[in-house]
Amino acid sequence: MNHIPEYTLNDGLKVPAIGFGTYSLKGEAGVQSIASALEAGYRLLDTAYNYENEATVGRAVKSSSITRDKLLITSKLPGRYHAYDKALVAIQESLYRADLDYYDLYLIHWPNPKQDTYVEAWQALIEARKRGYIRSIGVSNFLPGHNERLIQETGVAPSLNQIELHPFFDQANQRQQDAKHGIVNESWSPIGRGNDAVQDILKHEDILQIAETHRKTPTQIILRWHVQLGSIPIPKAGSLQHQQENIELFDFELSAEEMQILASFNRPDGRLWNQDPSDYEEF
Repeated sequence: MNHIPEYTLNDGLKVPAIGFGTYSLKGEAGVQSIASALEAGYRLLDTAYNYENEATVGRAVKSSSITRDKLLITSKLPGRYHAYDKALVAIQESLYRADLDYYDLYLIHWPNPKQDTYVEAWQALIEARKRGYIRSIGVSNFLPGHNERLIQETGVAPSLNQIELHPFFDQANQRQQDAKHGIVNESWSPIGRGNDAVQDILKHEDILQIAETHRKTPTQIILRWHVQLGSIPIPKAGSLQHQQENIELFDFELSAEEMQILASFNRPDGRLWNQDPSDYEEF
């Protein structure tokens, strides 16, 4: 297994440069997939209240030979619990379901701007960190303006912002604005989560040529692109073979020209799931 570099977040927490997404992994099959990922070398796990699999993640952690202090586990607060008191209870329930004493990272899943209570939710996360429920607090799908408001009204910047990021949507401005506050980005749907358009990229002759040059797969090329952008990819993979493939990213480097080829796929608004944080509302 390749050595995995780490990022130091703006609150001092160290996190690996790649994580494992658990979206849709449930039940015994989900436990086995997550346990397999841990054995493959992943130490950063990503779940959410709305994934309805926090218990599955917790069971996999309990069954693993990897000790809890070696792992970093993330969950996320859903939109319906942004109110301060509800948020604190939801975080407690997240911990109970996973049978964990704390989460290493806890994020507000979406800003839900029409609801306009994400600052209140952020204040609850700040309190939850004080109580020891969470080691590090961050956000997901927050636009620069949302983050600016959190900082202005609470004085606390998120440590991490998990965003939609893939070759069709490189989020250059978002990444630049987050970096000004020391906010590390994390890429959800890093290879398109089954979207046909992104799957076509994996067969594109330029990507195939880059993959052949480095003796890597097209998926590895795209994940390496994320790494070199400075964003943490969190790919999901059910099989050990794909889990191992996705993590073997740190023994090669893309050239500036190769990075530019991947950048050429970017679109002005390349979101694949019609989920624009400026108006999308999560339940």
